[in-house]
Amino acid sequence: MTSDTGASHISSRDNPLLKDLRKLAQDPGAYRKLGRIWLEGDHLCRAALARSVKPAIAVFSESFWPKAPAEWSMGAIKTVVVADSLLRDVSGLESPAPMGFVLDVPARPELLPDAPSVVLDRLQDAGNAGSILRSAAAFGFAQVIALKGTAALWAPKVLRAGMGAHFGLRLIEGVDPDVLDSLRVPLVATSSHRGDWLHKADLPHPCAWLMGHEGQGVSAALEARASHHIRIAQPGGEESLNVAAAAAICLHASGAALLAE
Repeated sequence: MTSDTGASHISSRDNPLLKDLRKLAQDPGAYRKLGRIWLEGDHLCRAALARSVKPAIAVFSESFWPKAPAEWSMGAIKTVVVADSLLRDVSGLESPAPMGFVLDVPARPELLPDAPSVVLDRLQDAGNAGSILRSAAAFGFAQVIALKGTAALWAPKVLRAGMGAHFGLRLIEGVDPDVLDSLRVPLVATSSHRGDWLHKADLPHPCAWLMGHEGQGVSAALEARASHHIRIAQPGGEESLNVAAAAAICLHASGAALLAE
């Protein structure tokens, strides 16, 4: 490793940082072991900077480094330049990005009992989880509670699907259902077969929406906790909606109801 103009240069595949980046890019749970997150690509990095997140390390490919905007490296504690082939080897993407940030995993925030919330009950698909985070941020549900068994929220695929929403949310993950006892807002359970039709329902606000497992839906134990049960009309006759699509529809309806007040 060499250093000039404030940046360290890496040319060895066996560099410890590159070994960690490979783990972070390819293992969904690696961030829990290493205490760090890998943001790959300028979109996610811009989103982090826009929320005043200070990267621990800014990483650039050798070919991109001379063209990189100054604020990307100035915002980081440390800057590293990596041989193009080595950075491509790190990536978990078909088209690797020429830069990324390493962030420290945020400390788990304190649960806010009265905050509009989304509860993820054992969602398995990273794309669904990230898409729901994006909808939550868009429609004013700034607290997301991921129960045990849900996809790791800071995993690379969830980060990409979230498109930067992570940095505007309070993310509380890996918790038992009993944590919901602390909420003072009503719980609203989604269902494919019971409850009030969403387009006719008098939705409480603030509330906590319960979004369940892709195949099994919200667990019976959580359904029993809910004060409201909601289903979405599907005039086309399909049996059910993808959970991320259902979440977007429900959270939009809640947000629209608030704006109408």
